Amino acid sequence: MPATLAMRLTIPKSVERISRLAALAILAAGLAGCQGITGIQPVSQVRVIDVSPDAPALDIYPGSPQSTPAILYNIGFGTVSSYITVPAGANIHAAYVAGTQQQLDTVRGNFLTGSQYTVLAGNISASLQMTVLKDQSYPAPTGQVALRFLDQATRAGTVDIYLVPPGFALARLSPIDTGLSFGSNTGYINAPSGTYSIVVLPAGAVPPNATSPVYTGSQTSYPGGSARTILLIDQQPANAPGLQVITADDYAAVTN
Repeated sequence: MPATLAMRLTIPKSVERISRLAALAILAAGLAGCQGITGIQPVSQVRVIDVSPDAPALDIYPGSPQSTPAILYNIGFGTVSSYITVPAGANIHAAYVAGTQQQLDTVRGNFLTGSQYTVLAGNISASLQMTVLKDQSYPAPTGQVALRFLDQATRAGTVDIYLVPPGFALARLSPIDTGLSFGSNTGYINAPSGTYSIVVLPAGAVPPNATSPVYTGSQTSYPGGSARTILLIDQQPANAPGLQVITADDYAAVTN
């Protein structure tokens, strides 16, 4: 009887000791995890697209040349940079004439953690304008492609945009968007994935009786799930009529 009683008294003490040690281990792991989390710098990503038809080459600074190094040097018309990691939060980006301290414009944006942005440098150099755009960093719906059209062509006038699949007559199609003029941003439009030629007509022109297209692109594949920004920009040289198109990948669909 005394041995049995002693055993009954010993078991609770051992259980209490184990429980206390387990609690301490959990607390220590939690503290270590907190230290790891607080050490992570929240970041976002930004790219720069230069579509000013007559601006000189640009250096892009996150602030001023006196305080920080440039994130991009000597970029020119039609450049689409890769995404660059920057601290999340309030950011200032400034465009300077390459190799100088002559500032052409500056823009301020609030960049969210884990998001992607475009800093767009557009318009003629005398009125250079920088704009911050939030990019789509997630896939388009299944079987769709997300397309955002930005009209940065200073001389083309107002236009309508068509996506023309191989073998289709323009007269059988409706435009994907109409009435775009300089500075227009369509936002992301979901369209069926596939292969298309981008055709740009003067606004209101009705095919097949329309005047000649302002622009006709080659057949290009737009994979399902992808997101792209398509920019209408001035033809070069600066006095040439018409426009040209450049494309930036916002989200690249995973292909097997």
